[in-house]
Amino acid sequence: MTIEYITLNPSSDRMPLIGFGCAKIDPEQTAEVIYNAIKVGYRLFDGGSNYYNEKQVGDGIRMAIKDGLVERKEIFVISKLWCTNHAKEHVRMACKKSLEDLGLDYVDMYLVHFPVALEHVPFDVKYPAGWTQPGETQVTRARTPMHVTWAAMESLVDEGLVRNIGMSNFNAQLMMDLLSYCRIPPALLQMEAHPYMQQEAYIKWIQKQGIAVTAYSSFGPASFAAGGLKHAKSVEPIFDNPVIKEIAAKYNRAPGQVALRWSLERNVGVVPKSTSVARMKSNLDALNWKMDEEDIQAINQLDMGLRFNDPIIKGWDLPIFL
Repeated sequence: MTIEYITLNPSSDRMPLIGFGCAKIDPEQTAEVIYNAIKVGYRLFDGGSNYYNEKQVGDGIRMAIKDGLVERKEIFVISKLWCTNHAKEHVRMACKKSLEDLGLDYVDMYLVHFPVALEHVPFDVKYPAGWTQPGETQVTRARTPMHVTWAAMESLVDEGLVRNIGMSNFNAQLMMDLLSYCRIPPALLQMEAHPYMQQEAYIKWIQKQGIAVTAYSSFGPASFAAGGLKHAKSVEPIFDNPVIKEIAAKYNRAPGQVALRWSLERNVGVVPKSTSVARMKSNLDALNWKMDEEDIQAINQLDMGLRFNDPIIKGWDLPIFL
């Protein structure tokens, strides 16, 4: 199977357009799941320290390399800087911890996970830190501005610990501000985007700046409803949406493939996750067909601006999307 790529700025590295999401996988299953995903054909792995399985992601990658399925240079690994490590003195330390857990000398992409700095939690006290200080029930923000964090991220590139840097969950105002002072521009913005939350204008603006875009939660409320989020449970699943089902029937495709293909048609990368090998193959097959313009436009009409991955919805005092 041919993996389509996006060429990143400023490194000119090639990032697979479709990858495998590592969030919400049981650590006990993770190494085998990652190994199977590589065997199926995935070459990008979207991980992060706060997914609680980064070591196991590394185990799966190293198993596949040891067995000759791939070479390291063929795998594109993403990790993320968690909110409690934004201070200058903690950024490198956090990156090195991720590299140690992954068992790698470098990662291909390192993202600022959320645009908010929280008070640091020492690694020997709790790691991953999560959202709150130990024993607390609400977040504690830290006085670390983004320009300090970004300068430390740039130093990681200089040192060769990461090849590219970017961000996740950043709004337009913060992106414009960052682009006014950065020495190394972001290569990637990762954001929630799906038929119910399309962010069309923002995506086009980001791409116009020469920044690649990857969508997470391409299936909308699915994983959030499974996790018990009331906001997601109240919405019709994308897989059951009549428009999605009609298009799926037209092409003899699964509804999930339709949601992924719609994103790829916008030149937006995707990182679906499944522990099922059959579903892994089905998701990856979204690369191998095209969707008619009339069907793209039909899905475009489903936009409701419904965001599911919002700290406010989860009860944290962090209105980052307002």
